[in-house]
Amino acid sequence: MSVEPSPDGPGKKSLGPDLIIPVGAVLFTLYYFSTIIDSPWTAQVSAFFVGAILLLLSFVFLAVTGLRVARGQADLRMDGLLAPRSVALRRLALFALTLSYIFFIDRLGFTITTFLFIFLGMFLLSGWQRAKKRLILALSAVLSVGGYLLFVVAFQRRFPEGPFEQLFKALVASTGGG
Repeated sequence: MSVEPSPDGPGKKSLGPDLIIPVGAVLFTLYYFSTIIDSPWTAQVSAFFVGAILLLLSFVFLAVTGLRVARGQADLRMDGLLAPRSVALRRLALFALTLSYIFFIDRLGFTITTFLFIFLGMFLLSGWQRAKKRLILALSAVLSVGGYLLFVVAFQRRFPEGPFEQLFKALVASTGGG
């Protein structure tokens, strides 16, 4: 079903592009649920908890969007997807960064690649503001190391290993922990 441009004029918001992430999140979560069936129950519970929150938030967003469309306040056109140009260039850069993450994770390992992805992604999305560099650096470090500790150490999941993971294993082994 195609939605015709509104005779109401420019006051009607085009929400089509806003649906890309929630719809992708729902599809990814359903796929993710299908991959954890053979995992230990602790991983299943954790994955289900995180996935359920993601699904809930996505469905709430989709419901609110549906209500706005039904009330005539918005439509599902994709007009804003490539505009304004400055945002389109950032989106393309973020897409290239995502592809780079997928390419380099096997070479650099989970932690370093995740750190670089988060750091560069937040720096890109903040408009390259130097004032936020320390905050972005700290968040990137905490999130990437936290991800390693949560998934690899706590949940004992295998992720691609790089220099950080090998150093961490060596430190743990030298202290008698592994």
